[in-house]
Amino acid sequence: MQATKKAAADKHEATIVKRGGGKHHDDEHGGAWKVAFADFCMALMALFLVLWLIAAREAQQTKNIVRDNTASGLLEGTGGKPEVKSSPAGSLIERFQLPKSNGGAEGPAAGAKANTDTVRTKYESPSELAALAHRLEQMSVDAGLASNLAAVITPDGLRVMLHDTDRQGMFVRGSPLPTAKFAKLLRAMAPLFEKMENQMLIVGHTDSLQYTKAGPTSYSNWSLSVNRALAARSELLIGGMRSESILQLVGMADRAPIDAAHPDASTNRRIELLILTSKQAAAIKTMFGTPADTEALTSDASTSKTDDPALKDLRSQMVKKP
Repeated sequence: MQATKKAAADKHEATIVKRGGGKHHDDEHGGAWKVAFADFCMALMALFLVLWLIAAREAQQTKNIVRDNTASGLLEGTGGKPEVKSSPAGSLIERFQLPKSNGGAEGPAAGAKANTDTVRTKYESPSELAALAHRLEQMSVDAGLASNLAAVITPDGLRVMLHDTDRQGMFVRGSPLPTAKFAKLLRAMAPLFEKMENQMLIVGHTDSLQYTKAGPTSYSNWSLSVNRALAARSELLIGGMRSESILQLVGMADRAPIDAAHPDASTNRRIELLILTSKQAAAIKTMFGTPADTEALTSDASTSKTDDPALKDLRSQMVKKP
């Protein structure tokens, strides 16, 4: 009986199995896949960072253009209401920083000292204005926009119309963002304007097509025309033109079409630069500046004091009431 139990115990001990200690065929490469996977993840992270930086840069550039040129951030006719923020000074107009170039200076190249003795060209006579028009037309040819520029000499100065055509637009449709060609042309014109003594008006125009949402507070052609004029001003200043060269900036929406028979025509979408004669510039300043001293013409009418011979003659012809 005891012999049987001993034999069973010996048999039980003999069935003990020791695990491990053997060498498997995967042992040599057991950690290699982890290193490869880590390298793959690192490469994906690097690619993601590169793509993110590129997208962030483009988004920031677009944001700056919209902020500086439109002051509203509305594109493609959303018809929303532009936000107006208050500043600590109490103004209801949000102040947008002008795009900087050449190291952060506004207008001419940074580091260049302003020369107050610079002799600037004054364009007054029709022949002088015609010479200026010729130079601007040549610039439009060089920029590939010969069909987009028209210049007319008027008694008030040189009227330069930069308009759309069926093939080439000056701005993105429904947006105040200038096209690359138009921005390049304006910046090329800026050094020429920087050397002139004349001041200019910048006028924005649209066609008759309206935004989807209508209403007193919706984004409209009035907003678009003003913002496009602002965008043109920014491009000229970036190109080096003096800010003092701009006397007035106007948005006219679709109220003054070139092609009145077709109010939605592409030529009606335009920016106009009116290079003013000194006389016309002075008249505009007087119109919107401090009211001048007046003198009575009759008991019901008065006029500003002036030595204009025509006004003196008119004054002498007026019949005074008894």
